[in-house]
Amino acid sequence: MNIRAICTDIDGTLLDSRRELSPRTIQAIQFIKDEMPVILASSRMPSAMRHLQRALGILDHPLICFNGGYVIRYKTGHDIPEVLDSVTIPVSVCEYILNAVKGTGIHVSLYHEDNWYAPQEDQWTAREAKVTKVLPAITPFTGVLEKWRCAETGAHKVMCMGLEEELNVLEATLNATQASELHVYRSKSTYIEIAPRAISKASALADVLRVYYNLDIKQSMAFGDNYNDIDMLRAAGSGVAVANARDEVKAVAGHITAKNTEDGVAQMLEQYVIAALRNNA
Repeated sequence: MNIRAICTDIDGTLLDSRRELSPRTIQAIQFIKDEMPVILASSRMPSAMRHLQRALGILDHPLICFNGGYVIRYKTGHDIPEVLDSVTIPVSVCEYILNAVKGTGIHVSLYHEDNWYAPQEDQWTAREAKVTKVLPAITPFTGVLEKWRCAETGAHKVMCMGLEEELNVLEATLNATQASELHVYRSKSTYIEIAPRAISKASALADVLRVYYNLDIKQSMAFGDNYNDIDMLRAAGSGVAVANARDEVKAVAGHITAKNTEDGVAQMLEQYVIAALRNNA
């Protein structure tokens, strides 16, 4: 197993039951971080990933944010990231989504680069802020969308949170009307995460490894647990599903490790990557 790079999903894969990095995971990644890139790939925004990079000692390693819609790297000593790729949902499609939720209790959040916009503070913003350790900017969407329209940009992600029954209807509507524009991903029963159709973690990882490290994606080991990880696990040289992953993810994985709550990522790294580094030392 010739592994030259590591890429891992965060929620449900890398983090433990407290949504934190376990000491074992930190130790494993800190052992390998100077030997190969360790790339975090998530639907999260950069600020919701940077504190994890800091704990792992990989602040200068690339980040795949918004499931591949915003791919960046912070160079040492710089606060503004170098952007490798940025793909957004057009303002007109954002407006369609907002119109589709009118009359429902669905909360919509809009994301662009390292900004999270929400129309009000509620149970959904409080829950997401607790998990990601980031606070939203509370602001009317009209101003946000107009600013994006003038800048000819859009949302890197739209997240909809609410009752399962209402989200079922929204998901069906978007899949029926916006399938060519959007990838509609159900991260849990009460969450829908919406991204541009053109992007994926797999394509982002391939670009990162080629541009920054002159590596092929087949030289990577990738970890995941959910639908948005399937393409990445298929493309990687070694695709690893945690034991708590969805069955569809396990079906495409070359390996299955322990659950995220049992340090599955660390166990796999210890068995294959760290052992190989020690043997070659």
